[in-house]
Amino acid sequence: MEAEEDKCVKFENGLRPDIKQLIGFSEIRNFPTLVNKSRICDKDSRAKANYYKAVNEKKGKDLGRGKPYGRGGRRPDEGGS
Repeated sequence: MEAEEDKCVKFENGLRPDIKQLIGFSEIRNFPTLVNKSRICDKDSRAKANYYKAVNEKKGKDLGRGKPYGRGGRRPDEGGS
């Protein structure tokens, strides 16, 4: 039983910090379960990153239509208020 726990701790220490944080709180001490839960977290993390990447790319395309920090249509020779 102690060897299984040591194996799990060693595995957790090799995980990426974001996955390690999620998995670490569970204190899973069954190695196959730990590996499976880690794979699920990794898959979800990648799906979340891809989703936000797609959203940001879409926003970038929308911003290209106009000049968000333009002069509001005034010509340079027109005076301001």
